[in-house]
Amino acid sequence: MAQRSGLSHNTVSRIWRAFGLQPHRTETFKLSADPFFIEKVRDVVGLYLNPPDRALVLCVDEKSQIQALDRTRPLFAMRPGQVERRTP
Repeated sequence: MAQRSGLSHNTVSRIWRAFGLQPHRTETFKLSADPFFIEKVRDVVGLYLNPPDRALVLCVDEKSQIQALDRTRPLFAMRPGQVERRTP
């Protein structure tokens, strides 16, 4: 980031510390390879931003061929500075 912004590494570090940012601790996710992904995202986000009158909008996540009955392990409380992790 320092190189791309033209700032020194120390300056970027100071800015991150000042705002409590820790981007290196963020867990990432993979974007879908579905060729219609962008269109689907727009449809879903559009429902939240501009819902039809008297509409009920639900968000449901699924993992194909796996039935979610209950968590295999409990969620543990996060400690300061720790990223939350859940079992699949």
